Amino acid sequence: QVQLVESGGGLVQPGGSLRLSCAASGSILSIFLMGWHRQVPGKQREVVATISSGGRTNYTDSVKGRFTISRDNAKNTVYLQMNNLKPEDTAVYYCNIRAWAIGSGTNYYWGQGTQVTVSS
Repeated sequence: QVQLVESGGGLVQPGGSLRLSCAASGSILSIFLMGWHRQVPGKQREVVATISSGGRTNYTDSVKGRFTISRDNAKNTVYLQMNNLKPEDTAVYYCNIRAWAIGSGTNYYWGQGTQVTVSS
């Protein structure tokens, strides 16, 4: 079994910053891709940022220059530093990993989600 625990969401004013964390635990042998997605009620979940095992990053256009994804492989943890937040960044943010786990092969796993609200 693989578990993902997210933290760091909350309420912030426009222009403010938040840092999300997601720690993976369980019978993990290797984590390939780590990423953050977000979802607004009534809309499809969208990819915000991803980072490969080698450190290659990708961002959706709307967050480029404002968000930074990083990972600590020793801690099986992925971070999302969000700066200059805008009201349109308000969403539930989900951590996602593609990992190889004992007895499960390679699968995608999701965190429980953390609410980010940007409002004055």
